[in-house]
Amino acid sequence: MAEFANYEPGEYAKEHIRITPTKLADGRDFFYLDDDPEYVSGKKTRELKDPRPLDYRFSPHLDADGNEVPYAAPQMRRDPLTGDWIPMATARMNRPITAGPGATAKGNPLAARKPGDPYQDGEVPDTDYNVVVFENRFPSMVRVPGEDDSVKFVDGNPLWEQKPAAGRCEVICFDPNEDGLPADLPVSRLRTVVEAWAFRTAEISKMEGIEQIFPFENHGAEIGVSLAHPHGQVYCYPFIAPKMEKELKHTEAYHEKTGGNLLKDIMNAELEAGERIVMRNHSWVAYVPAAARWPLEVHVAPVRDVLTLDQLNDQERWDLASMYSHLLKRGNAFFDKGDGKGMDLPYISAWHQAPIHDPRRENYRLNLQFFSFRRAANKIKYLAGSESGMAAWISDTTPELIAKRFHELGDVDISD
Repeated sequence: MAEFANYEPGEYAKEHIRITPTKLADGRDFFYLDDDPEYVSGKKTRELKDPRPLDYRFSPHLDADGNEVPYAAPQMRRDPLTGDWIPMATARMNRPITAGPGATAKGNPLAARKPGDPYQDGEVPDTDYNVVVFENRFPSMVRVPGEDDSVKFVDGNPLWEQKPAAGRCEVICFDPNEDGLPADLPVSRLRTVVEAWAFRTAEISKMEGIEQIFPFENHGAEIGVSLAHPHGQVYCYPFIAPKMEKELKHTEAYHEKTGGNLLKDIMNAELEAGERIVMRNHSWVAYVPAAARWPLEVHVAPVRDVLTLDQLNDQERWDLASMYSHLLKRGNAFFDKGDGKGMDLPYISAWHQAPIHDPRRENYRLNLQFFSFRRAANKIKYLAGSESGMAAWISDTTPELIAKRFHELGDVDISD
């Protein structure tokens, strides 16, 4: 196991997961996380050299007229009406899309390398892997070495602040099987994914300018996924994201008023009510929140007070992998198409963890917010006037009905 600045593996990871760092041809960070015993032991090793003839990621390039132009770093502007920072990354217009009706490329950049395949622009140097993590080639946010990140003003008007979107974006590939589903992965592989979340949270938290680390998973073409391969992402914001800012304001106000932790008290209140609890094991509780917005929504909270993913102990990481597996499987079975087989549920899985430097972090608590905008086997909830225009949610169901459906799909207690 390589040594890292801030990540400290637990007993399981020391014995059963090997992390191997390297660099891609354009200079981006890349990590193999192996759980295959032959690679963990060192009997076999991974390919570290990326054979692609890529220019350094921040090099100038030639425009259509042959003129050299500098790297176009993502910028962000603050909305004076809301205070939100809006990253603007024009380079993402050129990213490959291989899933859905808007597909623009053949091949799969998240797949292992295939010798002899005409598509040779994949991101993984080896011909196989277990889990890999790497910096996004088309990031929404990135810190460019030597770039001035001071605030400037659009059109010279102080109404509109602008500065580089000096964050970081990473991709986590859960498995080499291009056609696989996260719901079908063994718990042992999901345990490696959990370790990847903890590893990156620990390491990125020490990087310059990062304020919030957000691991998440988009799944399904209806969500807008451009690559169907089982994978997630880690967005590392140089600001506090709007949803987190709103949650921090409420958790802080609650603490000042009561001395308690709002997220912990919500979990305990759900446990006391009982009706909306959908799963629990030794370390985690999953429930449909009493004011759920989405037609399928489940929040997952640790029993112990934990701020961030890297603070989880070995038992909590295993219990999380188990619960996440159950959650994905039951999510796929939630809507009945009439054949009893369920469906591949489109969903977003969003990790909310305490921000890095904000003093309000101490009154926050780690939680996962899992949701889908599918409201029936053949219907989608569209965010129309009230939701998109005013952020005033109208629910198509009730939390109790969502929980009732989950109860039909399996036992609440999933402890081994």
